[in-house]
Amino acid sequence: MFRLRAPGKKPITITTTTTTASTFLYWSPESSPTALSSPTNMDPAIWSGLPNHLLDHIISFLPFKTLLSFRSISRHLRSLILSPSFLSDLSFHIPSFLLLSHPQAFNSFPLFDPNLISWRTLPLPRSLTLTCATSLLSSSNGLLCFSFSPSSVSSLSIFNPLTRSSRSVKFPFYPFPFELLALITSPDGYKIFTLCSSSSAAASRSVCLYDSGDRSWRKFGGVDQVLPRGFNQDGVFYNGSLYFVRSEPFLIVSVDLNDGIWTTATGDGVFPADDEITFARLVSDPEKKILYMVGGIGSNGICRSIKIWEFKVETESWIESETLPDIVCRKFTSVCYHNYEHVYCLWHKEMICVCCYNWSEILFFHVGRRTWHWVPKCPSLPEKWSCGFRWFSFVPSLFASV
Repeated sequence: MFRLRAPGKKPITITTTTTTASTFLYWSPESSPTALSSPTNMDPAIWSGLPNHLLDHIISFLPFKTLLSFRSISRHLRSLILSPSFLSDLSFHIPSFLLLSHPQAFNSFPLFDPNLISWRTLPLPRSLTLTCATSLLSSSNGLLCFSFSPSSVSSLSIFNPLTRSSRSVKFPFYPFPFELLALITSPDGYKIFTLCSSSSAAASRSVCLYDSGDRSWRKFGGVDQVLPRGFNQDGVFYNGSLYFVRSEPFLIVSVDLNDGIWTTATGDGVFPADDEITFARLVSDPEKKILYMVGGIGSNGICRSIKIWEFKVETESWIESETLPDIVCRKFTSVCYHNYEHVYCLWHKEMICVCCYNWSEILFFHVGRRTWHWVPKCPSLPEKWSCGFRWFSFVPSLFASV
């Protein structure tokens, strides 16, 4: 509770509801949050007459939920609330989550909070559930990228769940068969990377890159020389390029997102022989700008151990940093039934997550603590869901603009 006083006027008392940042994902998308528990008519001259530094100080006492509702009051308040200087001074903490997507989920996504070891729910707005179902393709820095339903397959939808804002991105041509789509965010906006080909099966594939800055698509070639058809592992953004890793034969390839030039590299003798690598996946720490590789080692196509390598920029070499304990490795290989095409990896905060499309749990390695853990199965998950599990790192952000 606080008071505002204007010259010659009675003081106005504002009472806010008590809430925390951790409850924002429970809001109903169709209902407007109540900012004030006891509505009071306020003279606009009170707000307009306050200097910015004083207004910053006043609204910093408001709960997180109320702050979001204040964004719609005026452009001036919105610019203040979304300014980096204001957000950096706030004491509230926005939690981050591991988001679970499944083809049979339509209106919401289960969220796991690794810090509190608890499950929550992310509801989708009606505009998305009617058109997108659960076709979530990529996640980056608080933004989610959906593909539209078959009735309107000419566009994508970029959605920020925290600000409840979205934008439709039209495809450069139609039909637009795409694969390996990746959403890459930056302080200036975001890019959408995807491989596409014409309707002819024999036609060569191209890289199509969308830039939110000028809202246009660019097209590059050279894909078929480095990535075979049927390759299904998403790229990892690192140092301005998108990286992919092949295991048969072992090869690391990357494409520069500025000029579309492809480059290839090998392990420089650090990794085992090609016939001993059962699978290989890349992950990247965007904050420390470190590239990791998770690899399965074995013989005759059977994984016997899982290792993690870290790429050292100074020496341009890979260093082995961790080996999965045998008992945990045996459980994971039994989960994926030695079908390593279903294995994928992602980075979330300080964790390297190893996932499988046909298993609802996650195996993760905490880099700082150097410990391995399992994310427990979501209690609300129906037993009949047995395949198609897709995990994403979801870090809510007010700065992420669609």
